[in-house]
Amino acid sequence: MDTSATPGVTEPLLTFQVITDTHVTADPEHEYNQNFRRALEDLALHAQGSSGIMHIGDITDHGFPNEYEEVQRILEQHQTSLPQLRYTLGNHDVGLGHWESRLAMYTSRMGMPGPYHDHWIGGYHFIFLGTEEGLPTFCNLSAEQLQWLDRKLGEGAPDKPEPDGQIQPHPEQVHLPDQPVFLFLHQPLKDTVAGSLESQEWYGVTQDQELRTILSRHPQTLLFTGHTHWELEVSNTMVPGNGQTATMFNAASVAYLWTDADEHKSGSQGYYIEVYAGKVLVRGRDFTTGTWIEAAQYEAVYPVSALR
Repeated sequence: MDTSATPGVTEPLLTFQVITDTHVTADPEHEYNQNFRRALEDLALHAQGSSGIMHIGDITDHGFPNEYEEVQRILEQHQTSLPQLRYTLGNHDVGLGHWESRLAMYTSRMGMPGPYHDHWIGGYHFIFLGTEEGLPTFCNLSAEQLQWLDRKLGEGAPDKPEPDGQIQPHPEQVHLPDQPVFLFLHQPLKDTVAGSLESQEWYGVTQDQELRTILSRHPQTLLFTGHTHWELEVSNTMVPGNGQTATMFNAASVAYLWTDADEHKSGSQGYYIEVYAGKVLVRGRDFTTGTWIEAAQYEAVYPVSALR
């Protein structure tokens, strides 16, 4: 991982990357496909030692089989030099056609266990939410999924079996209430991050208030969302939780961007994340130019209890 932009700091405890809205089409020469390829090339070059790439949905443009084939073709070109990718459901992946068949396409092609899942990586909790209904733009989170999320956000790391078969807490995987938890959902909450104003119509959680209530109980959470495509240079790319709720980040898009002037913009952006003792650095990256986005360099400080 390139730490040249943060001189004087020690090596991070964990690094990972966040991308979203690749919108891969069936046409290998399409701009979106080329932007996905270019992003993966940047990640292959700069994400050495990474614990994974987290994709926040709209992997494909329509959820068609030939689009997934193109996703796999592009991935196979870079798979030997990339960390593991994990995925979130986007509305473009499952919003057209029969819900169950679209979900089955997503799970089989991308290797995910279902609409929502979680992973402990390097002692940190990574949680992925996803719609349980094929809606055109919104996501629908069942009561079961929300209860699961509330439980998972307060969960300690799994114990590690010792050589003698006895289970003891692993010292590197003891969950602390103020240790960051990383949460991924395609659609943002209303009136939070860039592009999510009600008037812009790109927010999209049916259970908006229910999710807010849960996040207020777990302010150590960092929530990354996509869907809006808003470029990282604008205001409200990060919405701090201030110890009262999750800190939220808009993750822009790999395929194309959107501006505060409500206009389409060619471009491709995402995040490199560095986790240190006491803080998380979130660094915006322009995949088109291969440069850091100076206006999108953020720091979330822990423990969050001090902010209450």
